[in-house]
Amino acid sequence: MHHKPNAVQSISDFIEQKRDLYIRVSDQIWNYAETRYEEHQSAELMASILEQEGFAVERSAGGIATAVVGSYGNGKPVIAILGEYDALSGLSQEKGKTHHAPVVDGGNGHGCGHNLLGSGMLAAAVAVKSFMEKHRLAGTIRYYGCPAEEGGGGKAVMARNGLFDDVDAALTWHPESINAMMTKTTLATCQVYFKFKGRSAHAGVSPHLGRGALDAVELMNVGANYLREHLIPEARLHYAVTNTGGTSPNVVQAEAEVLYKLRIPRSEMLADMYERVCNLARGAALMTGTELEIRFDSGSSELIMNRTLEKLMFDSFAQLGVPEFDEAEKTFASRIRDTLTGLDLNDSVPAGLENQHLSDRLEPYDSSGGLFPGSTDVGDVSWKAPTAQCMVACVALGTPFHTWQVVSQGATSIAHKGMLHAGKVVGATAAELLLRPELLAQAKEEHLKELGGREYKCPIPADVMPGPVKR
Repeated sequence: MHHKPNAVQSISDFIEQKRDLYIRVSDQIWNYAETRYEEHQSAELMASILEQEGFAVERSAGGIATAVVGSYGNGKPVIAILGEYDALSGLSQEKGKTHHAPVVDGGNGHGCGHNLLGSGMLAAAVAVKSFMEKHRLAGTIRYYGCPAEEGGGGKAVMARNGLFDDVDAALTWHPESINAMMTKTTLATCQVYFKFKGRSAHAGVSPHLGRGALDAVELMNVGANYLREHLIPEARLHYAVTNTGGTSPNVVQAEAEVLYKLRIPRSEMLADMYERVCNLARGAALMTGTELEIRFDSGSSELIMNRTLEKLMFDSFAQLGVPEFDEAEKTFASRIRDTLTGLDLNDSVPAGLENQHLSDRLEPYDSSGGLFPGSTDVGDVSWKAPTAQCMVACVALGTPFHTWQVVSQGATSIAHKGMLHAGKVVGATAAELLLRPELLAQAKEEHLKELGGREYKCPIPADVMPGPVKR
């Protein structure tokens, strides 16, 4: 009888052999801290390591300058492992500090741990390649270096440009403060700029000659706040004024701009919400006698869940256990927790972990689902192929993301342990899929059933290419 290889142990060993490489890559990307569609150094680092490891690499994949695809093997099944490496603006922070200390004032920082996300998935892809070589397995393992998850819809553009069309399953993870499966769906979203153009005038002598663009922005925002009552409770509407038209109150502002983010549970509902928000802007322009320019920025779809893949990933996770932290790491985590208010902490710490500083357990698998009110462009991939994600502890319990505390922890041994562990969980899951085609068939069947005949429609229009963060 043919002996089936132990995927979990084997993948774990392969990753351990190269752990220093993945830690170096992760810290290097943490240093680069490049924001959406500007991740040139991060993408090139990923591409060059993939080449060194024997992958066929496509740079500027799908016509996107900072997207990378590394492939090994040939034929079916095609297993996609999704990595990210974009940072956030304004979150610069020194590593390993328990107080706010920007490296560069107003600079970028990895406040969502994508330096870890991309590097952990690099580890998974390289380990699966080694596993395939060792056991002479057919199929293709593919690493996707995905830019601009933070508000740039990178995976949505990649999906629109056909990069996931032949994928049979997609796997990824996200750094967190707990160890768990991602079992909740997310909100479909889009971002849109509304720019108003008016006419400047002396606000004291001849205000009647001016047409206030900032007035239009304010009126639009007031309208949006009234609109909230008439949206479904799960919908979210946020805005940021990106141009107030200057700093002189004695000049009528001739131009002003606001960026809106719309979120709603199902992609099909987004068009109606979008139209209602556009009508608010049109009304504001009419009220103020200004001109309006609507510029679509980006978007992403909701997650299509796949319990078959999630259960498989959970089994791999359960076999591997969770990252183990030492006393020095626990002490550092306790000092990070001291910087957080009670409100930050109580929100995200599971029952039973309130008095700990780092998670030491795997949360039970809960397939009852529900809704997570955030958004991710992994959603767009999940429309194209069965997709599963896990969360691995890389930061102190209760650390809120998009904060300096995440940046500080993102290049420490705590984060490195979580990142390598995620590589093992995802790598083992991919290896199991290659060994067990019946599970992949089951996942694909479930995927079709979940879609219920709905076709993927990219939330970013065909003629729109999102760009870097506007500064």
